[in-house]
Amino acid sequence: MIHIQYFGALHDQLGCAHEELAWLGGTSDELLTHLRERGEPWCSTLQTDRIFKIAVNRVLMHEAVDIHDGDHVGFLPPVTGG
Repeated sequence: MIHIQYFGALHDQLGCAHEELAWLGGTSDELLTHLRERGEPWCSTLQTDRIFKIAVNRVLMHEAVDIHDGDHVGFLPPVTGG
């Protein structure tokens, strides 16, 4: 089981703040594919040309990584400020 949390606009667009997902292991790219296969709004919100970041166990990832049972995954929208 992995714990997934959706932050900011992603939470609003998906209508979901967090979830537990049975996960046998795989990469962050495989997780995204799995979530997109749910259909709308998952497919359009998490499409490849959208800008968002993935954090695994509170570490921001810059490339595909392995996600293991028990991991915490966060999807973060772009942040601006000044």
